[in-house]
Amino acid sequence: MGVNVVMLGPPGAGKGTQAERLATRFGVPRISTGDLLREAVAAGSPLGELVRAVMARGDLVGDALMIEVVRDRLTRPDAAPGFVLDGFPRTIPQAEALERLTAGLGALTVVELIVPEQELVRRLCSRRVCGSCGTNADPSAGADSRCGRCGGAWVQRTDDNAQVVRDRLAVFSRITRPLVDFYRSRAAYRQVDGTRPPDEVAAALAEIVGEEQR
Repeated sequence: MGVNVVMLGPPGAGKGTQAERLATRFGVPRISTGDLLREAVAAGSPLGELVRAVMARGDLVGDALMIEVVRDRLTRPDAAPGFVLDGFPRTIPQAEALERLTAGLGALTVVELIVPEQELVRRLCSRRVCGSCGTNADPSAGADSRCGRCGGAWVQRTDDNAQVVRDRLAVFSRITRPLVDFYRSRAAYRQVDGTRPPDEVAAALAEIVGEEQR
């Protein structure tokens, strides 16, 4: 059966980094909704044009359109062995749609990275991202290093200041708490301490996913 993983956690918890490592470990794609939306727009497909129109208006991509974007991505051959989802689902309708999309593909393992708010604020206020593609820099990356994905330079996001970060975390918690409650009662829902060193977090995630495959 496939390695089907959903990564949950607030901004700054390390979802993107750990999702990438986990996907590489098990030979499946990391599917990031941010990347998907950018790819859809760049491709100029009918679906991408719908996304472009929504983003051009400054609106958020709604559940129905986001579900279609993910549905399209999961049909690609590289996703046949499984996937690691980063940023989807974010709402109950999206979670319910994912259940339908993955029916018959094996159990869905849901992992939530737990990090206290104070640590999240510290991380987000000091993080760097690629100015070209938006990839998060590894915290250990040197000041003169470049993005491993596209070679772009690291920059600090203008909205990564303490008050804005706290506001974003409050919004995230309010919106996603029902999603955590949706998954919490399932045997395949697990929590991992995201304050541990990255290698330890990666090892814990790999062990969880490996257990689900046995």
